[in-house]
Amino acid sequence: MARTRLKAARLGPRDVLHVGSAGLRSRPMRVILSALGIAIGIATMISVVGISASSKAQLMERLDKLGTSMLVATPGEGMFSGEDVKLPKGSLGMLGRIEGIEEAAATGDVKEAVRRSEKISDDETGGIAVKASTEELLKVLRGKAARGTWLNKANGRYPSVVLGHVSAQRLGITSPGQQVYIGDRYFTVVGILAPLPLSPEIERSALVGWEAAQKLLGFDGHPTSLYERSTEASVAAVRKLIAPTVDPRNPQNVRVTDPSSALQAKAASEGAFSSLLLGLGGIALLVGGVGVANTMIISVLERRYEIGLRRSLGATRGQIRIQFVTESLMLSGLGGLAGVAMGSVATWIYATSGGLPWVVPAWAVVGGFGATLVIGTVAGLYPAVRAARLSPTLALHAA
Repeated sequence: MARTRLKAARLGPRDVLHVGSAGLRSRPMRVILSALGIAIGIATMISVVGISASSKAQLMERLDKLGTSMLVATPGEGMFSGEDVKLPKGSLGMLGRIEGIEEAAATGDVKEAVRRSEKISDDETGGIAVKASTEELLKVLRGKAARGTWLNKANGRYPSVVLGHVSAQRLGITSPGQQVYIGDRYFTVVGILAPLPLSPEIERSALVGWEAAQKLLGFDGHPTSLYERSTEASVAAVRKLIAPTVDPRNPQNVRVTDPSSALQAKAASEGAFSSLLLGLGGIALLVGGVGVANTMIISVLERRYEIGLRRSLGATRGQIRIQFVTESLMLSGLGGLAGVAMGSVATWIYATSGGLPWVVPAWAVVGGFGATLVIGTVAGLYPAVRAARLSPTLALHAA
């Protein structure tokens, strides 16, 4: 009569989860401490990526709002050392002839200082420049007056001044209607500008109407800076035409810059320093994986009787391996979930306190949690193999 060979019963997914979680349920404090190392590593990585992404998102929002289609033309360096280079008086009109330019404005340096009163020395300028400005400047800069109004055809002919928000702070001016001393007379402050990230030189200026600057402050009418807005598609072409159009005889005397390039470079470099912090997070994650491996090895040593009993009742080596690998995966997975939650909360706190948009990239969450599963698998392999190799007889005898 043929002898029937017995086959071990298969473990279904539910059975695997049940036996794999048995060790976790019996030692909750050890589970918490072991998962904490994984959680700290993942939280560090998620928060570093999230904070970097939130900062970059804010920069991109500012770029979208301010636009990247503005160029600024200023006097360049002359052919001879010490040469006083000036833009032609009619350069603003010539700039407007370039195809693709939608708006243009100009400012010109005025050789006068602005002070709170005539009692203050001329040398104490507070780093504030006085500039003549055309009426279109605020529109080209996409700025706005935080308080009061901007220069127009009416107030631009009289002793009126608009202060950049930095210059208003340095002068102690808090509201329109107050006066400042420029040249040999008082000018009435008609407006204070909101911050202009693309034009820090305007933030630190006192702006006077073009006509008033010529009539009251001896302004010579030569623009110092030309600002233009063109369509996004024509920026490169316009940039090539500005210098030869503004000063056909000496195009080398005209320098063209892109104010948004600084923000673009900052956005591009955002996260460069984060690589170091990501490395530290990776080290913490690796240390957490070592902790999981140690926990699993100790678990195998403590549960030799359980392993021997299961083997004697028919459990195969493969089933023992699956049990301990599953336990390791669940332990790492708990730490990974906690780390993702901790990192997301840390990013939210940072973003909220700094007025940034809250951004946690999906790839960081998926990648971070996936890394915990990989570490859990690797950390559980050796203890699982060791448990599977235990002899049922010796395990029961040792117990």
